[in-house]
Amino acid sequence: MKMKKILFGTAILMSMQLMAQDSTGSLTISGYAEAYYQYDFNKPSDNNRPGFIYSHNRHNEFNLNLGFIKANYTAARVRANLALAAGTYMNANYAAEPGVLKNIYEANAGVKLSKNKNLWLDAGIMPSHIGFESAVSKDCWNMTRSILADNSPYFEAGAKITYTSHNGKWLVSGMALNGWQRITRVNGNSLMSWGTQIQYKPSDKFLLNYSTFIGTDKPDSARLSRLFHNIYGIFNVTDKFGITAGFDIGTEEKFPGSDDKNTWYSPVLILKYTFHNKWAIAVRGEYYSDEDGVVIATGTLNGFKTTGFSLNIDYSPMKNFVVRLEARNLSSKDEIFIKPSGITNNNTFITSSIAVSF
Repeated sequence: MKMKKILFGTAILMSMQLMAQDSTGSLTISGYAEAYYQYDFNKPSDNNRPGFIYSHNRHNEFNLNLGFIKANYTAARVRANLALAAGTYMNANYAAEPGVLKNIYEANAGVKLSKNKNLWLDAGIMPSHIGFESAVSKDCWNMTRSILADNSPYFEAGAKITYTSHNGKWLVSGMALNGWQRITRVNGNSLMSWGTQIQYKPSDKFLLNYSTFIGTDKPDSARLSRLFHNIYGIFNVTDKFGITAGFDIGTEEKFPGSDDKNTWYSPVLILKYTFHNKWAIAVRGEYYSDEDGVVIATGTLNGFKTTGFSLNIDYSPMKNFVVRLEARNLSSKDEIFIKPSGITNNNTFITSSIAVSF
């Protein structure tokens, strides 16, 4: 705890000092808005999608998934970001945060620690170092997020040190974090969590990533140690065809101090084909297994064991604008999906969206 406060305070103090010295920086204002309509054929009576879906999670209504306005300051030795946001994504993912923190999409400051090396110390609220899918749907190959992405951190709060090689091929980062997708620490938890990231990008067509999370999401009285691995590769085979393959696996103690672990895992495969300079399609296959209900609790015999398939088509007449349509099906081993007539093991839904960035 003391170390994290020192890192955070050092980053903020050094950033403020250098910003005062460097008047050559630039300030950029940007924004994003994504409106969507989704129809769930199970017709949930409360219009809420299943509880493990945290993005595009409302049925049979027009809504805002994510909208934000962002200010970015960049200079030779300092950088800072502040973004305020609203939407159903924010309501779902920031539900545990108090007050105005529910609307802080990003708020961080960074300082370059070396004149000759690309070595940075950043602190604050930042995008997660885990996963190839972000909250910004426009930047993702699929319209909706995979189960894997929805149930691992989209954002994190803490401090991180990042080194990028001169040729831009390697990125190595280490983090001290408040927890598993947390801005405010869980009440009663006295320990920080940790993260690492190693990324190799030999060219614009090839990227490999390995990220980890080590920590807990419980108070000290019920502390369960968690270890999570996130592995993925993005391969742009040609200018028109790309492949993303990912695999997440996590373990958590069955009870405090136990050598026995509960395990969950998820493989994902996405294929994207751009058949016209304005049109693209993507297909996704995924499987998520959480038999012991560590992340997704069902209370059923086999736990959460769900297969998913989706197909989306995108129309993007300009770089900052995209219209998308996606059909998706989830099929579970147990009956976990609620419909007015009872429960079922199948869920089919169609989602459309319009996204604009500026």
